[in-house]
Amino acid sequence: MTEINNIILNTTQIEQKIRRIAFQIYESNSSETAIIIAGIADNGFFLAEKIATVLKEISPLTVLLCKVTIDKTNPINPIKTSITKEEYQNKALVLVDDVLNSGTTLIYGVKHFLEVPLKRFKTAVLVNRNHKKYPVKADFKGISLSTSIKEHVVVEFNDDETIAYLT
Repeated sequence: MTEINNIILNTTQIEQKIRRIAFQIYESNSSETAIIIAGIADNGFFLAEKIATVLKEISPLTVLLCKVTIDKTNPINPIKTSITKEEYQNKALVLVDDVLNSGTTLIYGVKHFLEVPLKRFKTAVLVNRNHKKYPVKADFKGISLSTSIKEHVVVEFNDDETIAYLT
């Protein structure tokens, strides 16, 4: 791996943020028996898997994981989910992505899930940037950053290490 000098979060910090987000999700949904954790492919789904693992450890909630596939270059294209609409209808759902940049991916994900009635709907991101072009917010976030528009936040999920850094 190349040396990265602009690390925002290291593996330990990311694990702590994921654990805190999972506790916040549980607190917000403590009256529920089940919850859908829907992660936007690819990194959002990796993050969703990690959140789901912690939720299963800390709560009695039945956790159903859902992979959400959005064409990030043309988000108007149909969105695919790994579970059917009937499986998440009238349930509590948290839409997860790794970084909230402009808000484009998250807003189209939100739009997709609002096509069916949900019991409760929240969003979660590891890194929240303050350069949104859409009025979307993260209900649960690991860290908020004010960066320049030219800077890009990258999150790398590897087997032995997970880091977030600026490029």
